[in-house]
Amino acid sequence: MLSASAPLVLLLHGGLDNLSGKTGLALLRYRPGPILAVVDPAYAGADLETITGIRRAVPIVASMAEALPLLGARGQGGERAVAVVGLAPSGGILPAEMGVDLLLALEAGLNLASGLHSRLGDDPVLAAACQGPGQWIWDLRQEPPGLTVATALAAGLPCRRVLAVGTDMAVGKMSACLELAAAAQRAGIDGRFVGTGQAGILIAGQGVPLDAVRVDYAAGAVEAAVLAAARGAGPASLLLIEGQGSLCHPGSSATLPLLRGSQPSDLLLVHRAGQGWVRTRPGAAAVAIPPLVEVIATYEAVAALGRPAGAPAPRVRAIALNTAGLDPAAAETALDQCREWTGLVCDDPVRHGGETLLAATAGLHPGTAL
Repeated sequence: MLSASAPLVLLLHGGLDNLSGKTGLALLRYRPGPILAVVDPAYAGADLETITGIRRAVPIVASMAEALPLLGARGQGGERAVAVVGLAPSGGILPAEMGVDLLLALEAGLNLASGLHSRLGDDPVLAAACQGPGQWIWDLRQEPPGLTVATALAAGLPCRRVLAVGTDMAVGKMSACLELAAAAQRAGIDGRFVGTGQAGILIAGQGVPLDAVRVDYAAGAVEAAVLAAARGAGPASLLLIEGQGSLCHPGSSATLPLLRGSQPSDLLLVHRAGQGWVRTRPGAAAVAIPPLVEVIATYEAVAALGRPAGAPAPRVRAIALNTAGLDPAAAETALDQCREWTGLVCDDPVRHGGETLLAATAGLHPGTAL
């Protein structure tokens, strides 16, 4: 629903410098289309790269009213600008202070996209303001229609299917997939990204919002998204499937339907350097992350189940290590330790690019023209 060329305004109230803004930050880092402004009153007038480390020239303003004069640019074909809620707060609830800017955006004729659990289209004030010809509110966190239970059909696809799995939530599974997809594109490989969360869907323009799907149909929803993404793909093609959650996290239920629905041929483990405990809500029980070799063995054992007869069991082929926050020397030390502990190829694709992990994970040699 969101085209690659539509100009965006990102609403990131209070999220530019923390994980609550991960949706907007991901769009800033990975969306190739135009982003005209970021709205965050806490950093109005500041330099985006200084705050986020993302090299992109986008002005930060205090409100939608200040963003509107910047919207003279249009996408290809004169597309309407889209205001995108860039926050992913705990519980997916819309911050109250954002309501004024959402209303102003619609009254100014912008479209509106949101991945929050709060459905903006159900708000009578916002719905009444969305009256322009062709104007829309896209609440992407909705269960797709016509779902069925999974049938393991993805195992029969001719293309490679790499699923990112993690030691915790929010460790960089989407970023790793997008970096490998970019590396595949640079190598002339048919690499396709399958989004399964709000940021991934907004970047790709399509996908499945897994956490909005009833559990009985979750694996089937993943299967449908993978089959759709694989249309026309051949043996040399590569699907990079965005992971969600973690088998290590007591509050996560997303990993199993991803394993069942995508029927991966290969796994990419994603881990944050130095993290020994899963991140849970205040007051929750402390849960340790097992040694990486144990995590790998568990993922491989679970992934080997629920597969058609004769389908090879997927293996963890490489590790994407999130070294954000470490200086270059400390990052290299962490990478060396990870390689020594696991015996696997290990790299930080955000820091170094995805070429090394692409070759190790997908069995495809970067630089090979297909």
